[in-house]
Amino acid sequence: MSAAAPDPVPSPCINVCRIDERSGLCEGCLRTLDEIAVWGQASEAHKRAILTQLVERRRNAVAPLVRFDDD
Repeated sequence: MSAAAPDPVPSPCINVCRIDERSGLCEGCLRTLDEIAVWGQASEAHKRAILTQLVERRRNAVAPLVRFDDD
C-alpha cells in the first residue's frame, strides 16, 4: 500500500500583482519575481519551502506596525 500523495500546494497569489521596486517583492503575495516565475513548474516540496519563507516575510513586514509600549 502506497502513501497518499500530499494535497497540492495552493498559489499564494491574491491578484495584487505589483513588484515593490525597493524590496523586489510582490506587494500582494510577497514572492520574488524568480519565485513567481518558477511556481508553475516547482515541486510541491519547493512550493512549501517558498510558503515557509513567505510566513517570515509577512512577519517582518507587519512587525514595524506592532507596538509594545505600555504608554
